[in-house]
Amino acid sequence: MDPFLQAAISEAATGFAEGGIPIGSVLVRQGIILGRGHNRRMQLGNPVLHGEMDALQNAGRLPAHIYRECTLYTTLSPCPMCSGAILLYGIPKVVIGENLTFMGEEEHLKSRGVQLEVVQSKECIDLMNKFIEAYPSVWNEDIGET
Repeated sequence: MDPFLQAAISEAATGFAEGGIPIGSVLVRQGIILGRGHNRRMQLGNPVLHGEMDALQNAGRLPAHIYRECTLYTTLSPCPMCSGAILLYGIPKVVIGENLTFMGEEEHLKSRGVQLEVVQSKECIDLMNKFIEAYPSVWNEDIGET
């Protein structure tokens, strides 16, 4: 498996172990992870700390041209908020662990020229299904259903 997707999965597993939603992400440039993170909405009571947002925050302030040379790896299809950040910073490529449990704004990202690679990782799917089954109300809250 791709080591960067594996790093995102590791972040997702950390989030799950902390009692949060198991979505992880890493921002990579030239084979180096610049930032890594996981969904910490539940842990910190912060509505915007999705996995992708946490990874971007943990990468710190970067010049605009750096983002345009990055790939964002995420265990789950990016939601509208995270897709907006991808577009805002001009991240050209996103590797998605899976989009079966949730389909984010992939069509919008593609329409704006972002290259997407969807892996359909069994590990990502199983982790999300385990969480959704155990905590359906938390999951529905995360995706704006309740």
